[in-house]
Amino acid sequence: MKDSSLRELFVDELRDLYDAENRLIKALPKLAKKANLDELRSGFETHLTQTKEHAERLKRIMVSLDEKPSGKKCAGIAGIIQEGNELMDEGFEGSVMDAALIGAAQRAEHYEIAAYGCVRTWAKELGEDDAAELLAKTLNEEKETDAKLTEIAGRVNPSAKSEGETEEELSLREETR
Repeated sequence: MKDSSLRELFVDELRDLYDAENRLIKALPKLAKKANLDELRSGFETHLTQTKEHAERLKRIMVSLDEKPSGKKCAGIAGIIQEGNELMDEGFEGSVMDAALIGAAQRAEHYEIAAYGCVRTWAKELGEDDAAELLAKTLNEEKETDAKLTEIAGRVNPSAKSEGETEEELSLREETR
C-alpha cells in the first residue's frame, strides 16, 4: 500500500510533537518566572495556554486515527529545553536575561513550525482533512508566537546592549553623537 509508510511517519511525528508539547507545558512556566519584562512574562503565560490546547489537538487527532499519542520522546525539544535551562543558570539579569529567554523560546518555536508544517502537509496527502485543519491552526499559532517574540526582541535587545555597556562606553557613545 502506497500510503502505509507515509502514515507510519505521520503517526510517529504526531507522537513526537505530542511529547514536545507536553515538555513545553512543563518548561514555559520556568521561562515566565525568569522573565523581567511583563509583556514577555505574559506572552509566555499566554503561550502556555495555547500549548495545552496544541497537546489536546494532537491527542484528538491521534484518537481519530485509532492511535495512542504517547510512546515517543522528542529528543529535539528535550535538547532545546536543556539548552534553555543551562542558559537560565548562566546568571544573566534584566534585559539580557529576557534576550536569552527570547532566543531559547524562538528555537523551540522554529522547531515546532518545521514539524507542524510537515505533519500538516502529510495529513493533506493522506486525506486526513480534519487533522490537516487542526494542524494548520496550530502551525499558524506557532508562527504568531514567533512573530510576537521577534517584536518583543526589537525592544529588549537595545536595552540588553546598553545594560552590558560600561560607564566609559556609554560616555564615548554620548560624545560621538
